Amino acid sequence: MVKFMESQTERDRLGMVAVMSRQFSRYATIGVVSNALLYLAYLSLTGLGFGHKVSMTLVFAAGVVQTYFLNREWSFSYRNRERSTFLKYCAVYIGAYLLSLLLMWVLVDYFGFLHQLVQIFLIVLSAIVIFLSLKFWVFDGPAR
Repeated sequence: MVKFMESQTERDRLGMVAVMSRQFSRYATIGVVSNALLYLAYLSLTGLGFGHKVSMTLVFAAGVVQTYFLNREWSFSYRNRERSTFLKYCAVYIGAYLLSLLLMWVLVDYFGFLHQLVQIFLIVLSAIVIFLSLKFWVFDGPAR
């Protein structure tokens, strides 16, 4: 009788995939709800006469603070409460913000795309970049 048994390495890899899938699912849930609310705030600010770059800056800053605690506790179940974790989190978001600001400037101010559509594109792009950065740099320690 031939026994089909997975190696320990394969079981470990499958376990890591399951953990990462759960983390991404939670991260995505937080992101969808947060970004929906922040997008409404962005539209409200631009509707009140604030410029698109100022509005993006304000909602981006609000999103960083709001999502730090939710992602740390729920998405990644991260134990470390050191200030360096928050500083790395902010560094990731600052990098994503600068990339978004550059792309907003190029795509809206230079090429003339609608800022509403560009902002949606930037939300998706930022979500991917940020998740990978949080997973492998900010919250890379042991989960609870």
